[in-house]
Amino acid sequence: MPDIVVSEFMDQAAVDDLNRDFDVHYDPDLVDRPEELIRLVAAARALIVRNRTQVRNGLLEAASSLEVVGRLGVGLDNIDLEACGARNIEVCPASGANDDSVAEYVIAMTMVLLRGAFQAHDAVIAGQWPRQASIGREAAGKQMGLIGYGGIARNVGARARAMGMRTAAFDPFLPPDHPVWWDCQKCELKNLLASSDVISLHVPLNDETRNLLDAEAIAGLKKGAVVINTARGGVIDEPALAEALRTGALGGAALDVFAVEPLTAQAGSQFAGVPNLFLTPHIAGVTEEGNVRVSAVTADNVRKVLEKRR
Repeated sequence: MPDIVVSEFMDQAAVDDLNRDFDVHYDPDLVDRPEELIRLVAAARALIVRNRTQVRNGLLEAASSLEVVGRLGVGLDNIDLEACGARNIEVCPASGANDDSVAEYVIAMTMVLLRGAFQAHDAVIAGQWPRQASIGREAAGKQMGLIGYGGIARNVGARARAMGMRTAAFDPFLPPDHPVWWDCQKCELKNLLASSDVISLHVPLNDETRNLLDAEAIAGLKKGAVVINTARGGVIDEPALAEALRTGALGGAALDVFAVEPLTAQAGSQFAGVPNLFLTPHIAGVTEEGNVRVSAVTADNVRKVLEKRR
């Protein structure tokens, strides 16, 4: 039986590195075969996952020898941290490894949504010339509002300021005298929503953040604001967001994460025909370069735990 089980995609070089010293079972599609996954982790010392593998009681009860869970990313809502702690299983996210990937996605979507010109493609091909309708807005001089001001959000903020944007953030866990506030305005959530041209979410999904942007909060957004969510789908009330886009209360939105993942046809139907909306399949933090970094960090994290516990 393997020492390490990898149930979702990982950079091959990192897998090969672990294989030098451990017996590694790597199958990027294993997440879709839960019975086989349970069988394989029965004697494994380590499990490496992304966001789809649910590391909860059923799996943990089967994994009696498990010592560490390596997370290829930073979100931990698919891992029962309390249950892992009770079993003395360390959980190691790849903190910081995909910050650049997510930040570039946010900035790219900021420019696309504000400018608005890039949705004229089909009309131009069809011989139309929607010049007036394609006149959009510049990012310079606008306010980037960040909900949560951890490492990724600060990376977004630095890029936004480089484009001439102002930055403001809501993060109740950072004290007012924290040095990160020297170039970013600290705001309460209501004021941030009302004053920002772009809202980018950077919070984990938990009881406090679930539906953080509900219908009431969305109604309090600045007229014409755009919303970008690369955090977790459950932090936004998706039907309320779709309705705000239909009515024109919002200027646009980009969603990389969803309350139901992978997004099913039924769940996705609520977005059909919604204007100024871009949907991507949870790839903001997954670039070729980011995958190499995340995989290398995760392999190193797992190796350190296994060597420490020998």
